[in-house]
Amino acid sequence: MLEEAFINSVSRAGIGSVRNAYSTEAERAVAVVALAFSTDPSARWMYRDAADYLAHFPTFIRAFAGKAFDVGSAVTAPGFEGAALWLPPGVHPNEEALDMLFTETVADEIRSDLYAVFERMAEYHPDEPHWYLPMIGVDTQRQGNGIGTSLLKFSLERCDADGLPAYLESSSPRNISLYERFGFERLAVIQAGSSPPIVPMLRKASH
Repeated sequence: MLEEAFINSVSRAGIGSVRNAYSTEAERAVAVVALAFSTDPSARWMYRDAADYLAHFPTFIRAFAGKAFDVGSAVTAPGFEGAALWLPPGVHPNEEALDMLFTETVADEIRSDLYAVFERMAEYHPDEPHWYLPMIGVDTQRQGNGIGTSLLKFSLERCDADGLPAYLESSSPRNISLYERFGFERLAVIQAGSSPPIVPMLRKASH
């Protein structure tokens, strides 16, 4: 019921065919995000081995951002060529599932650094209610065609309608300029031990 109400409240024309995804479409959305992150520095630091990445990263996506499907705030591009998994105010990643996944699947030599990175990420979340974008990705064969731009524009209109800030962490340097074009500002650089740098970014509320 919550999902249906959310989707009905944000359905609109004017941004191509970008739309909110239903929970029944989670597998397709998770698949395209996993494909997109296959070249992401932080994702491949977590799972350097290709077999480990393919086996475990989809589970990470569901634990980190999967609640977006439960509340109807996952967004998809036409043909599932891209997806953005947003968490609305008051909805958070599944920390218990993340902890279990890290303990069971992440290499011992990087696990403490990984926990340190996530602790630092939490420090930069706004104290006020905000929209959080844990993950956004575009099919590697379709990148550079404006799909990421359309996904961001669609959801940021909702943020503006709510008068709320938006927050994300960029794990890939090449995406920072896109986020900045939409008004996100860099807050810091997060790095622990052997981890690649991650840049927390905040887009202030539009009134």
